[in-house]
This record gives sequence, structure tokens and C-alpha cells, in this order.
Amino acid sequence: MSTDLDTRLASALAAAPADCVVFDLTGIAGQYDDLLRELPGVAVRFAMKACPVDEVLTCLADRGAGFDAASPAEIAQALRLGVPADLIHYGNTVKSDASIAEAHRLGVRTFATDSVQDVAAIAAHAPGARVYCRLATSGDGALWGLSRKFGCSQDDAVRVLTAARDAGLTPAGLSVHVGSQQMTYEAWQQAVDLLADAMVALRGRGIVLDHVNLGGGLPALGYLDRHGTRLEPPLDKMFAVLREGMEHLRDLNTAPLDFVMEPGRHLVADHGAIRAHVYRLTERRQPDGERVHWLYLSCGKFNGLYEMDELCHRLVFPGHSEGEHVAAVVAGPTCDSDDAYGAAHRLVPRALASGDPVWVLSAGAYATSYMTQGFNGFGPLPHTSAQDGSDRREAAA
Repeated sequence: MSTDLDTRLASALAAAPADCVVFDLTGIAGQYDDLLRELPGVAVRFAMKACPVDEVLTCLADRGAGFDAASPAEIAQALRLGVPADLIHYGNTVKSDASIAEAHRLGVRTFATDSVQDVAAIAAHAPGARVYCRLATSGDGALWGLSRKFGCSQDDAVRVLTAARDAGLTPAGLSVHVGSQQMTYEAWQQAVDLLADAMVALRGRGIVLDHVNLGGGLPALGYLDRHGTRLEPPLDKMFAVLREGMEHLRDLNTAPLDFVMEPGRHLVADHGAIRAHVYRLTERRQPDGERVHWLYLSCGKFNGLYEMDELCHRLVFPGHSEGEHVAAVVAGPTCDSDDAYGAAHRLVPRALASGDPVWVLSAGAYATSYMTQGFNGFGPLPHTSAQDGSDRREAAA
């Protein structure tokens, strides 16, 4: 997939009269198709938290995707869009009794788990459900490791799925998550080894699985590091490791074994962008005596760029391709000092003026879902969809 600015996206950004998030639905559909070509036979359950926008979800559902939901509200959203309940699983291991019961009432029958306490609650409030147990991973190599709050050890997984069987549930599978925006293929190799060991241990208890959930973590390709250099995750090698790992796990199982993945940012990040504008380009002396340029934008950590602490986005300044550039710290509009891209300096046109448009690329993941409801009075951005040349303004999801 190219990480250059797509023509559809560029046209929609240029046409946008005000700040908004733009999604290229054709690009998202193509990214989904590319994933299935790399991992044939894998069932995709899109991680809704990455982009809970109706048009994006419908686009993926139309291609055959199901959904990884983390709450009854996400389940209800997917159902409202016409997604069958059997293509939705409750992928959050953190669930209240009321949430389990509501998910079951809505028709969901597959639940993630990682503790015997959660298993007992599922048995009580979703009797007869299918459960899969999440194994803990190190999270090494990922921008967000996700290694503390979720998942259990192999020994605990055996205990959890045995308890599920004893409680009348179906111990259906295992899952892993190697961390969000995983940058190494070795993480997938380690995950396959974890899964293999757990499968063998479960077989010793008479538990044979029907599926393995390989989780999320597949990276987007358009992000920059703190120095403005494009990140280059070894995506081809990751896919090769996953294909080999799936064959290995199938060989270990004594029954047919299906595979599920929960991609989020991999499908949408590079096919969404923010149309923002310049607040002010300033120059001022810092406490240490250094003179620094600051570029303040109309969006930042609290209204579209929440992840700016960990990664940077490519910025495009329409109409300013020529002329002198200066190194500046890029920041959002609020009076919170965390609302900035760290101390990294980016080259920006010196001629920028208040009101000039700025395009923030690779912003399709988490731009809408992390927005606050008006921090400092700066509201969430609306969004628009770019598909086959169309430009339709929509209300914020």
C-alpha cells in the first residue's frame, strides 16, 4: 500500500471548507482486501475503538468484516448498521455483570476472558456462551505494549478454560495481542510460540480449540517518529511469520482450527486525514535562552491527535511548497502543555499565516474515538467521507 497522499483524499481535503476528519472509504476497502490476500482464510473482526464512524464500519461490513466490540454500546452500534450478531464478539476481558447480560441479550455469544472470576460471571449472565482466553504478551516492540491490563499466563489460561468447561460454557479458543503499532516481526513469532504451548497444555486437559484469535497490532505505514522520519515496520515479514505460524498451529490441533484477527489502525489510519488550520506561527525565547518557533494548530491532543505523545503525523501545507522553512515545535490550541509533539522540531513554511489550511495525514485511527467533548471549549471535529470523488459532510460519530 502506498503511503503517499491519495488523490481522493487530497481532493476531499482541498474541498473541505472547515476543519474536519476525512476518510477515504475506497482506500479502506482496498486495505481490507489487501489484508485478506496476505492472510487468506482469516476472519476479520475490526476493532471498533479505532474508528467508530458509521460510514467506515459500513464500508468494512460490506466487504465481509465482523467487529471486535468492547462494550454493549459498540455492539448496539454494529447491530444498528445491520451486522449479524454472530459476526460480533465481546473482545474486552473487563466486563461488569450488567454488560455481560446486555451483550447476551443483544445476541452476542462469543466472549473474551482472562480470569476465572470473569468466567463465572459469563456463565451466570450469558449461559452456554463461547469463550476464548487472552494470553499475556510482553508488548516488546510496540508503541503501545498493552502488556499489563489484559491477558494471563499459560497456566492461568488452562485453569480459566477448564473452569469455563466445568461451568457449561464452550472453551472455544485462545487469543493474543502483541501491542498496538507493533514494529517487529519477532513479536508475532513469540506470540505463536505462546499459543502453541498453551494449545498443547489444553489438549492434555481434553480441551481442543476451534479457533485462535491473533488479535490486533498490525501497523500503519504512514506515521513518523519524533524526528520526522517515516517509520518502516517490516510488514511483509510479519505476514510471512503469521502465515507460517497459522500452519504450525493447525498442525498441532486435532480438529479444524479457524483464525480471527482484530486489526484497527492497520485498516484505517493511512486512509484518514485531518483538515486543520494554522492558529499562529510564533518565535519566542525559551527559559534556557534558546529562541524557538512554535506552530500552533487548530487541532491537537484533545480534538483529534491524542496519540501525539507517541508518534507524529506527516503535515502538508497546501500552497506553501516553495519558500523558506523554519524548524518549529508543533502544538495544539489548548492551554495544556501536553498538547504538543514533545520537543521535536518540524520544518514548516516561514510564510504560514493564521487561517492557512494544514493537512494532517495518517489520522484515520483514533482521531474520532479519543476526542474529548470540548476540552477548553475546542469541540470534536466533524468528519467527511471521500469515495469515488464524492465529498459528503457528516455529523461527528
